[in-house]
Amino acid sequence: MATAEVAHHDHHDHHPTGLMRWVTTTNHKDIGTLYLIFAFIMFLLGGAMALVIRAELFQPGLQVVDPHFFNQMTTVHALVMVFGAIMPGMVGFANWQIPLMIGAPDMALPRLNNWSFWILPFAATLLMSSFLTGGGGPAAGWTLYAPLTIQGGMGVDLTIFAVHMLGVSSVLGAINIIVTVFNMRAPGMHFMKMPLFVWTWLITAFLLIAVMPVFAGAVTMLLTDRHFGTAFFDPAGGGDPVLFQHIFWFFGHPEVYIMILPAFGIISAIIPTFSRKPLFGYTSMVLAVAGIAFLSFIVWAHHMFTVGMPLVGEIYFMYATMLIAVPTGVKIFNWVATMWRGSMTFETPMLFGVGVVFLFTIGGLSGLMLGITPADFQYHDTYFVVAHFHYVLFSGSAMAMMGGTYYWLPKWTGHMYDEKLGKWHFWLTSIFFNIAFFPQHFLGLAGMPRRIPDYALQFTEFNVISSIGAFGLGITQLLFGYIVYKCIKGGEKATSEVWDNPEGLEWTLPSPPPYHTFETPPVVK
Repeated sequence: MATAEVAHHDHHDHHPTGLMRWVTTTNHKDIGTLYLIFAFIMFLLGGAMALVIRAELFQPGLQVVDPHFFNQMTTVHALVMVFGAIMPGMVGFANWQIPLMIGAPDMALPRLNNWSFWILPFAATLLMSSFLTGGGGPAAGWTLYAPLTIQGGMGVDLTIFAVHMLGVSSVLGAINIIVTVFNMRAPGMHFMKMPLFVWTWLITAFLLIAVMPVFAGAVTMLLTDRHFGTAFFDPAGGGDPVLFQHIFWFFGHPEVYIMILPAFGIISAIIPTFSRKPLFGYTSMVLAVAGIAFLSFIVWAHHMFTVGMPLVGEIYFMYATMLIAVPTGVKIFNWVATMWRGSMTFETPMLFGVGVVFLFTIGGLSGLMLGITPADFQYHDTYFVVAHFHYVLFSGSAMAMMGGTYYWLPKWTGHMYDEKLGKWHFWLTSIFFNIAFFPQHFLGLAGMPRRIPDYALQFTEFNVISSIGAFGLGITQLLFGYIVYKCIKGGEKATSEVWDNPEGLEWTLPSPPPYHTFETPPVVK
């Protein structure tokens, strides 16, 4: 190449450094890192809002915040955790791991990847700025139920726009994942040879594309009800608030599976590694994920048993909901079977893996209880529901992300995290989580309504316990931030085979596994 050409080539090939590197990056690892950092910041922010809620509920009576602000906290805490912490966190894992796992050089649409991340900080700012408007932020729960959101100040409009942007980001990320997995697998990487994490994300991406536009439609109809004289949900104009619930939950139920399926993928990577055995029942795991995804679309009205549905509708939604317990049970069984007679060790990622399987199962069982129509009439809108979905979303999604972070940090950074501190983080998180949320089952069964800033005296003791657990849980997550920071800044060097795998299997076990009878468990070196 001529000298002039070389100079010209160099000129166009310079790489931005410093801040511009992060703003303009199209590298999947950089973007994955940005997603994970953003998610952690939102996790702490959402956690701070939860602590405002728990501070108010520490004692009966109204002492910390006024009731309207309390309702805004319950609303924005949930929106921040769902759309700001869990979903972007899972997309961060997808960005980092999917190209590595399928042997692709990067994501298929790198520019789109950059854009789908950079929408998020602006959307989050919009969501937070809803507090700065005169009327304050939305106070209708994360479900944004009409008619509560047909009233309300400009904060509700900001929330609607923020939700639109967050949805756009999710859909763009999902498109990118589907195109990457379909078109960029290494030669020989058939669909049924992909690691389970890639499968869970592929199926999640289809769920996102199917349901985010439904949610967008619901909030757009809300917007036109508020400002353009329509009456989709406004009873005063002949609209129906229950219609909003149907549209919302048609999005909302698949959404909870969008948050848990990638967590299942992370657990399916961690447990085989520390059991020194390939995942049990690979094909059934793939089919179970697909089955869960399909069923998630036909159970939405189990959130609405108390709206006055015809009995035949309630019975249908009850049985359809029961059906989801089957593929979920298959997954739990397969994880336990993977550990069975394995050469198990309990490094931090494995502690989180086992913790998730155990605690998520509690959430699954309380979900089954909520799915029984006559029982749900008693549980509905009580703290039992709050306990249930925190066992699914915190000890399912959030703790799986913590485990995944410890599992892949050596690969991401080249450094080991502090194992002792990691174990402290796991035990403190698990113990405080249970102190915070287990008593809420009892409160709910005793009839304490959720989203209310005051309560009757007989609920005091369990609320005191719950609030103490919540503050412990929140403070523990600062330790997590410190452990990750310390690792990035230079823990000890990670070896090429950081999790001691006897068969030389590195980061992800190939699926299906190499032939092995498992009459005798593989021995650890």
